[in-house]
Amino acid sequence: MHTSIDELFAGLWQDYVSITPSAHAIHHLLSEKTGNKVIVNDHIALRTFNHPKVELGVLAKHFETLGYEAKGEYDFKAKKLNAKHFEHKDLTKPKVFISELKVEELSNNAQQVIEKIVLQISADATSTDTFLYSGRHWQVSSTEYQNLLEESEYAAWLAAWGFRANHFTVSVNHLKNVRNLQEVNQLLKEAGYTLNTAGGEIKGGRDVCLAQSSTMADKASVDFSDQSLDIPSCFYEFAERFPLANGEIYQGFVAASADKIFESTHTS
Repeated sequence: MHTSIDELFAGLWQDYVSITPSAHAIHHLLSEKTGNKVIVNDHIALRTFNHPKVELGVLAKHFETLGYEAKGEYDFKAKKLNAKHFEHKDLTKPKVFISELKVEELSNNAQQVIEKIVLQISADATSTDTFLYSGRHWQVSSTEYQNLLEESEYAAWLAAWGFRANHFTVSVNHLKNVRNLQEVNQLLKEAGYTLNTAGGEIKGGRDVCLAQSSTMADKASVDFSDQSLDIPSCFYEFAERFPLANGEIYQGFVAASADKIFESTHTS
């Protein structure tokens, strides 16, 4: 396990930008427009299967050993997902959102593909320092990917990309010279980025103490066992947080908004 939070996030970030080049470009754009030398990361998100070998708790352990604690639980019935978010008592550290697919709710065919995938992960792989950004531990064919895609975009993405940050998130609250998420979205659109419009360009808002938007995922090449395909990789999210009645900034997530953010990896 990593000895420091910063080391872990640095590893996750390097892996993420390797298949999400737009993240570097967006950093540059925001630094230029806002004067922020440092772009603060609000949270990352990770995906997994609810198989005992790699279920949510297995991924969470990497953060819990560094002082993170589980805070909120979420259920995405239509997408067949459970999720939890984790926070560190030092709130300058990014939050972590981990979701897992309820494999038993998919068809027998899909379950068999996922079982075959998970069986290829070595027993000690999940406890290594780099597991959370180790990518794919298995061979999977483009046909198996397409079959999963018909049932669950989430399952197909995970089968293709493996373990890595699905997205990082710019904290709009920490940006200078922009007043709100709407202004950030405007900058992105003017620069030619496509935003995820599922459920509206901005999901949530002041009434739920969290407003979120995201780009549509970059495309990158994946080597399947039979051929290479360009498919959606990862995306960049933007979050603006608002105070609760007690004046403290809300640190949680909003299930209805997160449900639509998942669609940032859909083929646009």
